[in-house]
This record gives sequence, C-alpha cells and structure tokens, in this order.
Amino acid sequence: MIKISYTAMIIAISAIWLLVRAAVWAKNKQLNWKRELQLLFVYICLIVVARFTFFPFSKVNGAIQPLVFDSANMIPFRINFIPFVNLFDYTQRSDAILNFVGNTAMFIPIGVIWPIVYRNLDTHIKVIAAGIGFSLFIEVLQLPFFDRVTDIDDLILNSVGFLIGYGVYLLVKLIAKKKSGLQN
Repeated sequence: MIKISYTAMIIAISAIWLLVRAAVWAKNKQLNWKRELQLLFVYICLIVVARFTFFPFSKVNGAIQPLVFDSANMIPFRINFIPFVNLFDYTQRSDAILNFVGNTAMFIPIGVIWPIVYRNLDTHIKVIAAGIGFSLFIEVLQLPFFDRVTDIDDLILNSVGFLIGYGVYLLVKLIAKKKSGLQN
C-alpha cells in the first residue's frame, strides 16, 4: 500500500512544472513574463483540480487525507457508467449540492483560461474536446485508487463547468470586440 499526501503531490507537480518551464526557457533563450503568468493560471487550475478530484473532501484532525494506492484492492475498478445514478445518492441534500456545484465550479476557470493560453484551441470543437478530454483523463487517472470512483456524473458535471467557463470567455471576447468596434 502506498499513501500519497497532498503535499507530496503538490511538490511532484511543482517540480515537473518547473523542469518543463526551465527547459522551455533554455530552449527559447528568453522568458516571456506575460506567457508565464498565463501558464501560472493553468498551474493553479491543475493544483485545485488535483486537490478535489484525488483527495477526500473531508479532513481528519484538520489534515487532508492521503490518496491511497493498494494493488490488492484496486480491482475491480469502481466505475459508474450510468448517468445521474450517484448524483443524488447522498444522505444529506447539502452533500449532493456540494458535489453538484463543486464538480461544475472547479472546471469553470479552466474553460476561461485554456482558450486564452492555448492558441491551438482555435475552434469550438477543439476547445470542447479539450475540456471533455481533460475531465475524462482525470476520471481515468482515478481508476487505480480504490477509494476513488470513476463516475460518468463527474465527467458530465466537469464538462458542463468547462462549457460555462468557455461561454464566459466567448461572452467577454464578444463584448471586447464590440467595444473596440465602437471606438474605431
């Protein structure tokens, strides 16, 4: 059994992030601060999504509980392919609302930030595919952890959150375009 603390995951993600960024800086022989700030927002989104998708929401003695990998309990994978079955399967309504709002809200910033940062996401289809693909990637990564569930409801809610964020991005872009058109 391997226990991965949130702190260890943050350190690992941060180390990988810094190594990749250092390699890019070395290759380009320059540092674009505007681009690095944009990418910092992507990094923050990754850290937040990692926190809430891989680590139990409840704390014990004020500490975030570790992610547990136990090969003896890994199979059978805990997967729900039936939409909306687990979405309302909570003893308290507040837990259901928290699950619904949380899974949606944590992907809204990604829907806003990714089209700004990644210029290759230049069509609606590419942006939507990237958002759904990222959510699916997170769900698949949860498979080997017996205390996590890969759930179609999470994929749906994450995708809705991403689409809301992308809608906000498009709305702001449209308003800015109209405003600049009025000034010309």
